[in-house]
Amino acid sequence: MKSVNLQRTESLLMELIPEALATLNDSRIKSLGITEVNCRNGKYDAIVYYDGSDYDKKEHQILNNLLSKANGHIKTYCLNATGWYKCPNFKFQADDKLEKDLKIESLFDKIKKEKKED
Repeated sequence: MKSVNLQRTESLLMELIPEALATLNDSRIKSLGITEVNCRNGKYDAIVYYDGSDYDKKEHQILNNLLSKANGHIKTYCLNATGWYKCPNFKFQADDKLEKDLKIESLFDKIKKEKKED
């Protein structure tokens, strides 16, 4: 169970990271949708999940590389917006939860069809 303070931090970062990305000149990451922020080790590390449903694995690598290069800019933006003295180290990952959910739903549909046939 996460503390309320940590949940607040994650929520605030969910708002600030897209704002920081919008200030960049690279159109590939400028409007990237952030789906979740998961802080670890207090506020020292954060995994930032972005909507990767429209991209293949090669494009995910490119996006991760671009986002890691923009990490310093994002941290600076967050520090200026919050007044914090330290910002988490961001690690970016594609969010594949939607893809997994769709696979599970299709499996359930398949099971229903098989039960009806029996």
